[in-house]
Amino acid sequence: MAEQPVPEIALLAQVLASTEAPALRSTRRGSQPTAPARGPEDSKPAPLLSRRNSILSRRSYFGMVPGSRRPSIGPWMLHRRVSFSGLPIFQPILKTRLENTYRIGPDKGCRFDAGRVQRVLEGTLACALGTTVYSAQGSAPLALSLTELLQNQAKEVVPPRYKLVCHVVLGQQGQQSLLVASRGLWDPETDSFASATFSNASLFAVATVYGVYFE
Repeated sequence: MAEQPVPEIALLAQVLASTEAPALRSTRRGSQPTAPARGPEDSKPAPLLSRRNSILSRRSYFGMVPGSRRPSIGPWMLHRRVSFSGLPIFQPILKTRLENTYRIGPDKGCRFDAGRVQRVLEGTLACALGTTVYSAQGSAPLALSLTELLQNQAKEVVPPRYKLVCHVVLGQQGQQSLLVASRGLWDPETDSFASATFSNASLFAVATVYGVYFE
């Protein structure tokens, strides 16, 4: 006959087996794991996330400005159409169309005054150059700055609807002869030009401004 174990020894073996082996938890499919115990501060229920909340959070993420703590309103407030992701749909800028004025000439008393423009050129050259010494390296930027200065000064005395073309010749004074010629296609009734010269012991300059009526 087989000997049966004593009930106390069998119970002790079960207790030792349960303490030495790791506790295994079996969860069924579809069941949720047991949540840990919460204290009195965690007694509030967690908010439920919905599809609407996820979309709002995604939009606030795209509208955040670097370096700011609060999310900004975002660029979609400046545009009427917004995509599903929250980014604005930029619309092309329409060009403004101007109607024809049917004017083929300047108004009476609003023509290019060559004598007035010439006096402006002479005064500007005398003030800008004065006792300037000629330099081979600085002649190119000096001539460029003179053209911009003379064109801006001539705009103050030229009536509207005129396009101005400024040309400056700058050279070293060496008792040499110089001839400057130009030719253009324009309307002699409305278009004209003005020219002025300046010279000192070191350099000379010849400035010409052409005024062409534009409609």
